[in-house]
Amino acid sequence: MSLDITNAQRAEILTQALPYIQNYYRKTVVIKYGGNAMINEELKQQVMEDIVLLRLIGVKVVLVHGGGPEITEMLSKVGKETVFVDGLRVTDKETAEIVQMVLAGKINKSLVNLLEIKGGKAMGISGIDGRMIKAVPKNEKLGFVGTITDVNIEPIADLLKHHYIPVVSTVGCDDEGNVYNINADTAAAYIAGALEAECLISMTDIAGILKDKDNPETLIPKITLSEASNLFEDGTISGGMIPKVECCLEAIARGVKKVFIMDGRIPHSLLIETLTDEGAGTMVVGDLI
Repeated sequence: MSLDITNAQRAEILTQALPYIQNYYRKTVVIKYGGNAMINEELKQQVMEDIVLLRLIGVKVVLVHGGGPEITEMLSKVGKETVFVDGLRVTDKETAEIVQMVLAGKINKSLVNLLEIKGGKAMGISGIDGRMIKAVPKNEKLGFVGTITDVNIEPIADLLKHHYIPVVSTVGCDDEGNVYNINADTAAAYIAGALEAECLISMTDIAGILKDKDNPETLIPKITLSEASNLFEDGTISGGMIPKVECCLEAIARGVKKVFIMDGRIPHSLLIETLTDEGAGTMVVGDLI
């Protein structure tokens, strides 16, 4: 859709973005990419354009991705049933190999390719590379689902130093070479903390944190750690929102200045969140801000 605006209006729009560009210039932003923005082809193209634009104006962008639906699809093709316990995929040895193939192979390289097509300079890595994400089994019942024990941020830092957009698939490993399926939200929180990122942006299929989960008009635009804890206690944050908000709190605890739970269904929501005063979700901050 083309907008009928003059060149002077275009220039005005760009100058309005200047203070936001200055705020993020040379800062690190970690984007956890998932949800409908990863499935809808038009949204996917827009997200890649937004990321390339942010990198070109001096923002150090790290893209962390999951890929649950594609893993489920591949498991179905090979005749393996998908079983979830407490929202986590039960992962035997064969499933772990398929997770690695889909995340570190198909999805990761397709995202790198898209970023390059859009004019970006991207490099795909997994948590296995450089022993970046070390893990141990989370629960015996879950098999090769991992709890992160350590993050070696050096591979990502090296890519950023050479002006690449690191694209990270969230598989981890241990000292014996076992491969683990790692929750992408958790991995993004740990990576953002290790990088001392300016912010973590979690792209989701919801408007943000809502006072009433059935009413988007009740969006909470900004919330502190203690306020979030109260919403856990009174049941406002429930169901699928619990792990997402917990990862936000984890990131803040690890030194990330702010975390955005953002509605990835909104076109160009990344630019709206970073380069305008409008925002596209809920901002979570520490209690001292």
